[in-house]
Amino acid sequence: MSKTWTNMTAADLGRAIDKGTINPVELCEAFLDKIASHPLASRIYARTTPARARGEAMGAASRAKTGQRKGLLDGVPISWKDLFDTAGVETEAGSALLKGRVPAADAAVLTAATRDGLVCLGKTHMSELAFSGLGLNPITATSPCINDEKAVSGGSSSGAAASVAFGLAPAGIGSDTGGSVRIPAAWNDLVGLKTTTGRLPLTGVVPLCETFDTVGPLARSVEDCAHLLAAMENRRAPDLEGTSLSGARLMVLETVALDDLRERPARGFDDALARLARAGAKITRGGLPELSEAMSLTSTLVTAEAYGIWGPTVETAPEKMFPRILERVRAGADVKASDYVAAWRRLRVIRNLWAEMSAGYDAVILPTAAILPPDANRLMTDFDYYISENLLSLRNTRIGNLMDVCALTLPTAEPSCGISFMAGPMQEDRLLRLGIAAERALA
Repeated sequence: MSKTWTNMTAADLGRAIDKGTINPVELCEAFLDKIASHPLASRIYARTTPARARGEAMGAASRAKTGQRKGLLDGVPISWKDLFDTAGVETEAGSALLKGRVPAADAAVLTAATRDGLVCLGKTHMSELAFSGLGLNPITATSPCINDEKAVSGGSSSGAAASVAFGLAPAGIGSDTGGSVRIPAAWNDLVGLKTTTGRLPLTGVVPLCETFDTVGPLARSVEDCAHLLAAMENRRAPDLEGTSLSGARLMVLETVALDDLRERPARGFDDALARLARAGAKITRGGLPELSEAMSLTSTLVTAEAYGIWGPTVETAPEKMFPRILERVRAGADVKASDYVAAWRRLRVIRNLWAEMSAGYDAVILPTAAILPPDANRLMTDFDYYISENLLSLRNTRIGNLMDVCALTLPTAEPSCGISFMAGPMQEDRLLRLGIAAERALA
């Protein structure tokens, strides 16, 4: 029986616990055993937390026995990206610069999830300091992709996605600054939710660029993402029943998002559009010319803030960093304060234009990534390839961060190719309801 547990959705596991057919302690042990025996586990988990997991599972089992479960996911184990502080356990954000860093308290979202009964399995590998969309990390480990073990799994929440895709966790919690939930979710055929900036607290989350950093789940279903978001907010999940795509207004974003689209991502996206249309969605096409300008502001905004946060630490021991990430951090050193302020002022104007353009639609849709997961060895040896693939991996997802929207990626019929739905700020519940209907259409 436990062999099937590691392939079930988090919500289905929760329902089985509620019915008494799964004991949370046995469930926890099933995942810990699989992690311990899996040949790729060391490339997925930076470290596990078995003592904590067993204690939390015992509490969940007691509540289940007495009819006092805290919610659907009470007793369900999940993984956490290694930038969420975990009391008494190393939290190193994929960097040798933070080796041996042990926080005294849990991150706020981990505290909330624990209060809701979720079980912490451990911490997953990630891109160094979360500063890459690829997931390549020669400093700690490069997590594998479920569809090609020689390829990267996407970043920066690389291990979070791999933990779910390889059946080493029912779900994982990651972060998203420019696509770090959505890219690995798409490349590993998962669902990933980027929340609106400020929706979930960043207290106890190792930062990259706090004005863009967000927290989000990676899971096997939209339902799982809805319940994970609710758990991190200590509230009830939205009602996902009775949803339909009939009459849903979707706009294909043509500005930037369809440029240089590789063959398989394009095929997966076109097939998804056809399925959504057959399910009753009204699909039109449009764009925002100013979006191209917004994209060009990224290097000023993100690198300047990242260097402001990490510059003093980096410059004490730059030799400890992967050179490609070091270069990206240092790129912010020469950004003028006047240019940074001007860029933010212009981005706010473009965000208002985006809000006006998208107001008449239930979601703006686009391919999650323009490319497939690249080969890890070639990324290490071919500098130009690394640069081009990293930029293309982040390009489409970065739109959601720049425009400060919430976004949901779903798998398509093409492996490692996702389709993204973007809705307005703080519209996660509405987006998840749309997403559950789209998930059925795309299945």
